[in-house]
Amino acid sequence: MSNSKNTNVTKSKVDEECISIYATYTDTFMQFPPVTNIEQSDADVVVSGVPFDLACSGRSGSRMGPKGIRAASSNLVWEERRWPWNFRLDERLKVVDCGDIFFKYGEPENFVINAEAHANRILAAGKKMLSFGGDHFVTLPLLRAYYKHHGPIALIHFDAHTDTYSGGSKYDHGTVFHHAMEEGLIDTEHSIQIGIRTSFSCSSHPMEVLDSAWVNDHTPAELVERIRARVGSKKSYLTFDIDGLDPSCAPGTGTPVAGGITIDTALKAIRGMVGLDLVGMDVVEVSPPYDHAEITSLAAATLALEFLYVLSAVKG
Repeated sequence: MSNSKNTNVTKSKVDEECISIYATYTDTFMQFPPVTNIEQSDADVVVSGVPFDLACSGRSGSRMGPKGIRAASSNLVWEERRWPWNFRLDERLKVVDCGDIFFKYGEPENFVINAEAHANRILAAGKKMLSFGGDHFVTLPLLRAYYKHHGPIALIHFDAHTDTYSGGSKYDHGTVFHHAMEEGLIDTEHSIQIGIRTSFSCSSHPMEVLDSAWVNDHTPAELVERIRARVGSKKSYLTFDIDGLDPSCAPGTGTPVAGGITIDTALKAIRGMVGLDLVGMDVVEVSPPYDHAEITSLAAATLALEFLYVLSAVKG
């Protein structure tokens, strides 16, 4: 017997609000619009991936960092107003994602040239940068581009290591700020390093250091006070090595060091930077192959989003 019931189903239009955030996920940070023509874009901030990890001394895998951070950001897109801010980001700030920097794999010098040229292009268009590494060496060509546009800038540096070691190779994530100081790219008198918990030459170190023991023994408000006092009104660049966080908060990194700061402290520190003349930020050393449940990538994505809210807070 045939079934007389009409089995033809008309496909109805799906309410976009009911679609899973993963179903609408695109390969951009926070589902920001992708862009190729940076010069014609009206964006305030351009997101770039920097998938380079040939300069790492420990565990590799941070070349997958940009992809991991973008993927984890899908957990953050549902909240119209990011807590504890009282406004929508897109009400004040226009952000686009231009994808990853291209370079010939296995050729570090080609990466250096292309990364600096990429940053120059964005900065020449009058935009700020938010960059995802990659190992910490990627910051060096970016700082070279910033120097061309702003001169020496103050560095606000979260890390387990000072990365000022002079004995490394030409392409070494542990020597990045040694080279930056040698080239005059940063204003050391107004620069500060936070969360350090590995050896360095204290007597001859030109930047202020707040080691992780100090940070963990003081309040986030006291940390912010020290940052603001050091940086002052200088144009400042925020570089966040994810191993500045304790491995309990960020296990997915190449050189984890126990005894770090918490993600809560880091977020409060960044929130306290409202009003500083921040010209850019990078988040580096996220290594998804060593991550667990994306908690490192999520921490990185959240720190980056907090930076964007800090920029937008002064535009209200």
